[in-house]
Amino acid sequence: MREVALGSQGLRVSRIGLGCMGMSDFYGSSDETASINTIKSAIDSGATFLDTADMYGPFTNEVLVGKAIAKRRDEVVLATKFGNVRDESGAFLGVRGDAQYVRDCCDASLKRLGVDHIDLYYQHRVDRKTPIEETVGAMAELVAQGKVRYLGLSEASAPTLRRAHAVFPITALQSEYSLWTRDPEHDVLTATRDLGIGFVAYSPLGRGILSGKIQTIDDLAANDTRRRHPRFQGENFAKNLALVDKITELASTMGVSPAQVALAWLCAQGDDIVPIPGTRALERLAENIAAAEISLTPENLRDIDAVFPVGATSGERYPDMSTVNG
Repeated sequence: MREVALGSQGLRVSRIGLGCMGMSDFYGSSDETASINTIKSAIDSGATFLDTADMYGPFTNEVLVGKAIAKRRDEVVLATKFGNVRDESGAFLGVRGDAQYVRDCCDASLKRLGVDHIDLYYQHRVDRKTPIEETVGAMAELVAQGKVRYLGLSEASAPTLRRAHAVFPITALQSEYSLWTRDPEHDVLTATRDLGIGFVAYSPLGRGILSGKIQTIDDLAANDTRRRHPRFQGENFAKNLALVDKITELASTMGVSPAQVALAWLCAQGDDIVPIPGTRALERLAENIAAAEISLTPENLRDIDAVFPVGATSGERYPDMSTVNG
């Protein structure tokens, strides 16, 4: 798989990465051995940009990723995050970005991952009680100490991103972006491009629905958190499935899968946008990676926009959207 520049600070990553969250949390039960094999297969296939966070598990996903890359550290670009606070039971305790918390989280992540540095370190959510200047200042100290190579933010607003970048160069912004969620097009992508910041698209398959594999709510495990998301409930879910059916039909005429259409569409938005689809299955991994080689024509892009226009998705992304952007 070819590499692209992520931001303007020198970091290069695989054209499509691998989101590891679902291997440990939120999307039902998983198998550690199978997940480790999936990560290793991703590396073998050239998808070497791996994404995790301290809060996934909680705390166990970094350990899992660390096991998978134990003898292959130099082959991967490793990204992790801090800021969403959870306890050992999994309870959410809020968001923190104070300087001491930044330092403590980094040391804990390095230990769990079993590495001496993190390639890309994100603030997972913006702490509205702590000035972004304090948070990024502490993150910059980690770069100076060699513990971190590049800095990122996740789900930050355009104004916050500009303030952060004025303190220390931000290499990447990670936010949800897909056919199903096109919010970043309003102003965030303008800011990232103005500042030379790369964009990492999480949930590029619309939390799995754009794969076409989810047809009823019973396709999700009983403990799958998507069951609580407004877009997967009632009339919203029915309307969204109808949109996916149109993408599936279009994909069929192109001889590819709906997931590949969704990922190729994101890649077509610019080389500064890097999707990180998550999967636990080797078959899905191969399908996702192959999307990097699909070139959509202008006609393809017009057809996709026609069947899945901006704003077509029904429902909010999260049950409580007030906690998302800062």
